[in-house]
Amino acid sequence: MAFLLQQMLGDKLKNMTGGAEEAEVKADGKETAASKGMSREEFEEYQKQLIEEKITRDQEFATKKAERANLRVHLRDKYRLPTSAQDDATVQMAGDDLDIPEELAKMVDEEEEQEEINDSFMGKLQNMDVDFDSIKAKAQSTMTDVKQAAEDKCVVM
Repeated sequence: MAFLLQQMLGDKLKNMTGGAEEAEVKADGKETAASKGMSREEFEEYQKQLIEEKITRDQEFATKKAERANLRVHLRDKYRLPTSAQDDATVQMAGDDLDIPEELAKMVDEEEEQEEINDSFMGKLQNMDVDFDSIKAKAQSTMTDVKQAAEDKCVVM
């Protein structure tokens, strides 16, 4: 219904309002200085600003994307998950100017230090919950039992 009304009344309404807007746009749909109501120099400056803003947005997007990839890489390292070649490539393209959240960096550093301590021989000894006195007592009782059994079976001893 709306289509029919637009077809019947559309041209008449355009003539009443001027209909000049369509004439100012090029045939291929690009904007011109006249369509924006600017002089040629103003329009060129406007186009330069648009391009600069687009470049800035793209750079910020690439940086954020690389930071997220870096975060995923660190989380994969932390939880020993398989690495992603795409994330590694994204991080390498971004370079060294990536920020890691401080909390994650602290957690990773603390866990690495803890793993180093646990992997050492002294760390393993400290983490063992072994009562050496009870082990000594068991060993002595076992030796006395073995001696007793040997004396019972052997006439020479």
